[in-house]
Amino acid sequence: MMYSLYCRLFQRAFKMGMQFLPWREPKLLTGAGSLGNLPVKIKSLGIGSVLIITDRDIVKLGLLDELLIGLNSLDIKYLVYDRTVPNPTIDNIEEARELYSTNQCEALIAFGGGSPIDCAKAIGARIARPDKSIPQLKGQLHVRKEIPTLIAVPTTSGTGSEATLAAVVTNSVTHEKYAINDTVLIPHYAVLDPLLTLKLPPAITAATGIDALTHAVEAYIGKSNTKETKQWGREVVQLVFQNLFEAYVNGDNLEARRNMQWASHLAGKAFTRAYVGNVHAIAHTLGGFYNVPHGQANAIILPYVLEYYGSRVYEPLAELADVIGVSSPSDTKRTKAEKFIREIKALNRALNIPEKVSGIVEKDIPLMVRRTAAEANPLYPVPKILSKTQFTELYYLIKE
Repeated sequence: MMYSLYCRLFQRAFKMGMQFLPWREPKLLTGAGSLGNLPVKIKSLGIGSVLIITDRDIVKLGLLDELLIGLNSLDIKYLVYDRTVPNPTIDNIEEARELYSTNQCEALIAFGGGSPIDCAKAIGARIARPDKSIPQLKGQLHVRKEIPTLIAVPTTSGTGSEATLAAVVTNSVTHEKYAINDTVLIPHYAVLDPLLTLKLPPAITAATGIDALTHAVEAYIGKSNTKETKQWGREVVQLVFQNLFEAYVNGDNLEARRNMQWASHLAGKAFTRAYVGNVHAIAHTLGGFYNVPHGQANAIILPYVLEYYGSRVYEPLAELADVIGVSSPSDTKRTKAEKFIREIKALNRALNIPEKVSGIVEKDIPLMVRRTAAEANPLYPVPKILSKTQFTELYYLIKE
């Protein structure tokens, strides 16, 4: 009880302090074909040289081609760092930072899913704070100096990283996965072009879409939400349930893609202000240990954690059940909440997302539990503060 009280006092103080942080929202270029406007925007900012952070799949798909042609046409120099891996590592960050410095680049373009965007943010943090290593920047507000101009071009619809203050990185030696959180890491500009998401494979469409849903739900049920973040959360939940399956089965549906991209962006705005919770704490650890894709981990874990919370989340989940129209006026809050969780499970099944996490090694669980608890407590304003024993129970529930 004393530890729970400490956690709640910490969270309350942090929520109050968040009101005084220098928040910014990225200036948006939106709509089909908006990527084509980016080189002109870069030129107008007086930027003559950029480092593009991406991955090899993006390059192979040719998604960068239009941007590179536009940069060439305006004589803007560029370098492409395409070695970013899922769950970007400290090695990725340091390699790319060296490229930026050696070639006297003036701005960063993050092009891809959450991994390239997180990698670019961490590169920016290291450029701003050359005196600090990535592990020293871990946690809350350790950067505190302005990073170079950062432009995010998301090609998935899930992380919402183009709107957040977090850069999630992995230490490939210790298998730790953790966040660097600072408002200076929020990108200055973001391009929301749904054409970039049309080539997303169905499995990635599914996992990233449920990732956005998880962001919205965890922000909504937490104790640091605001009137604004709750409204964003409701909109995200409605958009996901109306559009994700269509985007999954008909990837060329531009309207569904656009709606999912907007859902991802709003979810990013919601959780960067209201925070996530125990689902993410577990998912980050699974990513660090076994490289489980973050969206897939969240998708699998979400219904288990919501059920584990029990009565603590009946009211907010009942509200979300009303939002997606699966409740009846005569239903109790518990019944509505249970219906909402069932809808998540049904959507997961329709998207062919596994019900359990494969590959968890039993001897790893104690260390994963310690790292999960350390990430979640005291920071995350969750509906129910879980002990290490309870986290252990959850790991065995999700384990295949």
